[in-house]
Amino acid sequence: MKTHNSVKLFASAMLGAALCGAGPIHAATLAISCGAVGQELEFCKTGTEAWAKKTGNEVKLISTPNSATERLALYQQLLAAGAGDVDVFQIDVIWPGTLANHFLDLTPYAKDVVKNHFAASIQNNTVDGKLVAMPWFIDAGVLYYRKDLLEKHGAKPPQTWQDLTETAKKIQDAERAAGNNQMWGYVWQGRAYEGLTCNALEWVASYNGGTIVDDKGKITINNPQAVAAVETAAGWIKTIT
Repeated sequence: MKTHNSVKLFASAMLGAALCGAGPIHAATLAISCGAVGQELEFCKTGTEAWAKKTGNEVKLISTPNSATERLALYQQLLAAGAGDVDVFQIDVIWPGTLANHFLDLTPYAKDVVKNHFAASIQNNTVDGKLVAMPWFIDAGVLYYRKDLLEKHGAKPPQTWQDLTETAKKIQDAERAAGNNQMWGYVWQGRAYEGLTCNALEWVASYNGGTIVDDKGKITINNPQAVAAVETAAGWIKTIT
């Protein structure tokens, strides 16, 4: 599919908001990549159906691998080959810099809706002055806990990583002593993949460990707070995890 400005790939991140710019000169069929993790696919369907109804265009959903690593590899292959299979890409928040050279500048299309989004998100999606992606939804780290186990063992929801470590160990030990040998105190994304990176960034931020690289390009991750964060997490392995 080609847009009216002869750009082969109308590419954006996080789907829906990227499509709210100026309407097409004539009806077209847009192919949009969608993941199926959680409710992503359902959101994709309802969002694209609403846009198609509003604009008179048609939308074709393209399924992609659930693995973020595999999805990025597929996108890079398609874009490098100049394939026209996908017009709008649902991408991860850390991919704009990697894929920016292949994407349109959405600034003229999104100028009226940029104000509706977090400034940090818009900044993240701007590469060399070009707005290459718009947010579809924002992910946030959350902690799920077993309310029944906290009540059973007289514990409160943890407020710090140290609280979590101590509470998880207390409950794990008590449950194992009662015969539940398969009980682990804390489950998290420990595999060597993108999910672990996300968790590690949360740990470092909560310890005031700063950023990995500062705005001047200096590597700053090697500081006591960041080290303490990573050492805390490393201590969970084979103790509560």
